[in-house]
Amino acid sequence: MVGVVLGLIGGGGSILTVPVLVYLFSLNPIVATGYSLFVVGTSALVGAIRNMKKKLVDFKTAFIFATPAFIAVFLTRRFIIPAIPENLYSFGHFILTKNIAIMVFFAIVMLAASITMITNKNPELEHGVKVSYNYPLIILQGIFLGFVTGAVGAGGGFLIIPALVILAKLPMKKAVATSLLIIAINSLIGFTGDIATLNIDWTFLLLFTAISIVGIFIGIRLNTFIDGKKLKKGFGWFVLLMGIYIIYKEFSY
Repeated sequence: MVGVVLGLIGGGGSILTVPVLVYLFSLNPIVATGYSLFVVGTSALVGAIRNMKKKLVDFKTAFIFATPAFIAVFLTRRFIIPAIPENLYSFGHFILTKNIAIMVFFAIVMLAASITMITNKNPELEHGVKVSYNYPLIILQGIFLGFVTGAVGAGGGFLIIPALVILAKLPMKKAVATSLLIIAINSLIGFTGDIATLNIDWTFLLLFTAISIVGIFIGIRLNTFIDGKKLKKGFGWFVLLMGIYIIYKEFSY
């Protein structure tokens, strides 16, 4: 399911990975976000390699954006997440735990992503505009993106693509293609921060990832028969409802 959605709509599909791992496979949210980084990173790498063959990836822009982001995502996974106390706040019988906080933050990211998919307000620029870099903003955006990616295990394409268009002046097609390489670098380097802190079930993780990659190629094949823009909008509504459901579920215990 994760792979097919990724293949069909590209950016935004990875947001399904954590809910699937938490609610269908009953994994701890910390483990699920870590596993998600590996699944998302590997899947994005497959897409990035396809785009490289089509010469759509702007490598210089990718590495300028990815450098502050992958440092931030690695530090988040290796040091910040393990340092968060198990119980954050209590009010009467309710205790805000680390796991609840991560899932609620994830749900908020889902809501933001869903609005981007529903409204489809990614900016578009004319072709032939010279690529330029606003380095201070790129560094700040990279740090923020790295923290979000590290905290929730999602690729953050809905944040990266507008940034590539606005901050680097890339045309939309190149921005989408380049974002996959940035997501792959961020997610896979971020996952290395988990190797020392998580007990990883490699058999399960590699099998889940392999099936997701097969799903991507099925999704890409189906994409020739389905209108991607309409599908993305419909999926946006699904993600919106999923985000609301996660908030309800986490606070209803």
